[in-house]
Amino acid sequence: MTDQWWVDVRQRVEATGAGPAGSKVFGALGHQWVLEDPLAHGELAELEAQIGVRLPEEYRDFLLHVGAGGAGPAYGLFPVRRVQGRWRWEGDGADLVDPSRLHEPFPDQGPDPELLNDLLAQCPEEEDFVDTEDFDAAIEAWDERWETVMFAPGRTAGAIVISHLGCAQREWLIISGSHRGTIWSDCRVDDVDLAPLLDDDGTPVRFARWYTDWLEKAERTGLPTP
Repeated sequence: MTDQWWVDVRQRVEATGAGPAGSKVFGALGHQWVLEDPLAHGELAELEAQIGVRLPEEYRDFLLHVGAGGAGPAYGLFPVRRVQGRWRWEGDGADLVDPSRLHEPFPDQGPDPELLNDLLAQCPEEEDFVDTEDFDAAIEAWDERWETVMFAPGRTAGAIVISHLGCAQREWLIISGSHRGTIWSDCRVDDVDLAPLLDDDGTPVRFARWYTDWLEKAERTGLPTP
């Protein structure tokens, strides 16, 4: 991606937001088409020094030439900001990230389907209980186990939450490890494990494709052809 390509993207975002149907784009009421200022090279260097890892190239270029966050897929791209001298990503679910583990590689194997299947198989069924209180206690204990296992910090080491889709569904950008630069879906709230976003041919979706796919769809809605 060239610098000019990213500059054009910022202009396209602004034009779409100002378009006759910009408010009809899903999530626009959340990000309101506001793009934060890009980071300076020194700020990006400071951010990467703090987290201990170089961010994926496409995302780095976006931060430098488009903006530090704002208008983007769903309810927007989580902005990265310096708060009281420390850099952090802000948004609904950003606190799921452990900043001290961003330099660690995201698990090579990704989600473990057997783990998910085992947990779901152990989920209590109401018809198996005579007493409602016993069922309530069993399902509460299972929910706690689900949270402990599925939301274990090590499962998302080396990744940041970058977007909130609503209803506690989110998307992550992998910044360390063999999956670096790819986008992963997080629907664990609906008993679905983390999963990579894939193109029609099965190729993992990377940051630039993720963002520009959204922009092209937004343009079709916000800038309808006469």
